Amino acid sequence: MSQNVFELSPRVQQLKKVLEDFVEFECIPAEKIAHQQMGKMGSDDRWKIVPGVIEKLKDRAKSLGLWNVFLPTYYKESAGLTNLEYATLCEIMGRCHLAAEACNCAAPDTGNMEVFAKYGSPEQKEKWLKPLMDGKIRSAFAMTEPAVASSDATNIETSIVRDGNEYVVNGRKWWISGAGDPRCAVYLVMGKNDPNNSNKHKQQSVIIVPAGTPGVKIIRPMTVFGYDDAPHGHMEMEFVNVRVPKENMILGEGRGFEIIQGRLGPGRIHHCMRAIGMAERALEHHLLRATDMSRQTFGKPLAAHGKTLFDIATSRMEIDQARLLVLRAAATMDAKGPKAAMNEIAMAKVIVPNVVQNVVDRAIQAHGAGGVGQDTPLAYMWAGNRTLRIADGPDEVHTIQIAKAELRRAQALKQHYEKQKDIMAKL
Repeated sequence: MSQNVFELSPRVQQLKKVLEDFVEFECIPAEKIAHQQMGKMGSDDRWKIVPGVIEKLKDRAKSLGLWNVFLPTYYKESAGLTNLEYATLCEIMGRCHLAAEACNCAAPDTGNMEVFAKYGSPEQKEKWLKPLMDGKIRSAFAMTEPAVASSDATNIETSIVRDGNEYVVNGRKWWISGAGDPRCAVYLVMGKNDPNNSNKHKQQSVIIVPAGTPGVKIIRPMTVFGYDDAPHGHMEMEFVNVRVPKENMILGEGRGFEIIQGRLGPGRIHHCMRAIGMAERALEHHLLRATDMSRQTFGKPLAAHGKTLFDIATSRMEIDQARLLVLRAAATMDAKGPKAAMNEIAMAKVIVPNVVQNVVDRAIQAHGAGGVGQDTPLAYMWAGNRTLRIADGPDEVHTIQIAKAELRRAQALKQHYEKQKDIMAKL
């Protein structure tokens, strides 16, 4: 387990210990059971069955005080933790793919709950936020589209048109995470309601579409390197003349970019810290494999080979560097707000998935053919983490943002160096 460099309150220290025990001795042992309880691939039950062990783990998490700990202190619905405090817990959840859902801290629900908490009307909160926080329903955020480069969200083409007391939604979406879950009761859909607005960031809106609304169609599940992530899933969807009441508009017309920026910042930190937990578990598998005396190559165990030692040390150093970057971003969010922490969040979002991908890959390599199979969690970790380099904004978008922020320093630097030259000339 990692050592935290920030001082944690006694309450958070206790939560951390309780969560560690819950994840290590209840969630991880339940992984095999959850897999066995899922509907078989290709069967009609694949997207209908939620493993019963999940609900048992949720009840257990509630009893342990681990429920809904993700909302930061500036929301009245918060459990009272800062972003930094939650980040230390989120890493632990990342060690097992069941843990975040068990604690009601899984994407995309956390981001959607934050949207309702931050921007929702009292009526929207009562209808959607409350059951989401109670764990009675799940949700999805429908943004990405197959026909356009969605990494630039101004390209989104789904239309949201006002018609009397209703809005009519038309569009095609894909990679809509969570839309396959039979408990998914609501979609937050991003589209354009004012495509001719001269301000391209004021063209979009986010609207609530209840699951089961006429005109909503699930086309197919998308697979991630062959994994379908059932029952959660990543769906291609179609919205054809979908009508919803005008009260379903979130915050107001043209506020879509404001909403997604408020949603994605904290979500990116959550993803990154869970990925750190994944990397720690992958390194543990690497260590166990390297010190398995029953497996020797050229007369000595893997741990006696220089390449193995180099790989293990590199993984250790990279994980600790990445963790500090994420914790810095979380601390900046607490001190200055998510908008002021955009650069720190962007850096973490680029660095962490790349680091974790390399850590997992080294562990796979140490396992040989076994590393790419189903007998360890490593292959599934690699597939999920590789996706994170694209999800919530690809590396390239964040890298451009970081570079632009650096370039904005150039004029002040020129003046600084000119001042130095003037001083030197007078000496």
